[in-house]
Amino acid sequence: MARITLDHIRHAYGIRPSAPNDYALREVNHEWSDGGAYALLGPSGCGKTTLLNIISGLLQPSEGRILFDGEDVTDLPPEARNIAQVFQFPVIYDTMTVYDNLAFPLRNRGVAEAAVKRRVEEILEMTGLPDRANRKARGLTADQKQKISLGRGLVRNDVNAILFDEPLTVIDPHMKWQLRSQLKKLHRQFGFTMVYVTHDQTEALTFADKVVVMYDGQIVQIGTPAELFVTPRHTFVGYFIGSPGMNVLPMQIDGATAVIGGERVDLGFAPPNKTAAKMEFGIRPEFVRIGREGHPVRIDKVEDIGRHKIVRATFAGQPVAAVMPEENEVPADARIAFDPKAINIYADSWRVERGA
Repeated sequence: MARITLDHIRHAYGIRPSAPNDYALREVNHEWSDGGAYALLGPSGCGKTTLLNIISGLLQPSEGRILFDGEDVTDLPPEARNIAQVFQFPVIYDTMTVYDNLAFPLRNRGVAEAAVKRRVEEILEMTGLPDRANRKARGLTADQKQKISLGRGLVRNDVNAILFDEPLTVIDPHMKWQLRSQLKKLHRQFGFTMVYVTHDQTEALTFADKVVVMYDGQIVQIGTPAELFVTPRHTFVGYFIGSPGMNVLPMQIDGATAVIGGERVDLGFAPPNKTAAKMEFGIRPEFVRIGREGHPVRIDKVEDIGRHKIVRATFAGQPVAAVMPEENEVPADARIAFDPKAINIYADSWRVERGA
């Protein structure tokens, strides 16, 4: 496996970029540990597939270097990087059997047939395809073909990294959960360095040890699922992670108080003075209390989704969501309160550290 170093990587698809907005991928300067499981998470067009293709060698960056275990591989083609890549749609040999598709990467490297058989049978079991081993791939469904493609990416034990580009798009929901669990098990067992691109937060948070959140061509936060939930470093992380996402309200600061549309909310700390065009108050719906104490609020809608309720309300002229236990009632004269320990303050979309 490999430690992957992204050394001041930038990429533009146009000629002679001069401004930050000219870059599809703005400067990325990070090191990912040998044997780590990472997810690149973000909306379409944020740069995550561009970054994955730079790691694999399908794309050469406009600027910067990429290193595997300290060795500069920026100019090396994909076949010289010793990586496996699984794409969004199946890449297989239709005229081969399922077994031979999975065996091909191993046979191509001269692996002994007994070892090929042992490994292919493991992958067939993992992907739920043992009963189709001797069938030609041509006649299979799209999700079965994608399982073959996924299996071919996993069959080798000697790769520097395994890269996944939204590999479960065509897989049915139940099998998605099974395959994600198998990928986690495989990672724990063999310690592959894995990088997994997705726009689905559930996939990212259940697969990865560390999630790399991308927005507008840049990495805005790298963290564990818990870190992304509790302390979103950027307001986009707050919006994107969680269901519903974090409440973000415009405000002004007055000492240890947030002033939101005329309402004064105690922060429990005094943020440092910041020269910022935009100050915002962020809090997860899980830490918003709807009851009989606090500030006046208007209840707009209550969504009972079984295990809990999502309350949609208006506070100080701003929309706010709160999560409350399913058995709790929303009082007729409801008021709203915020857990001070869960409040995040943002200056121009970036989190202000307490005591910074």
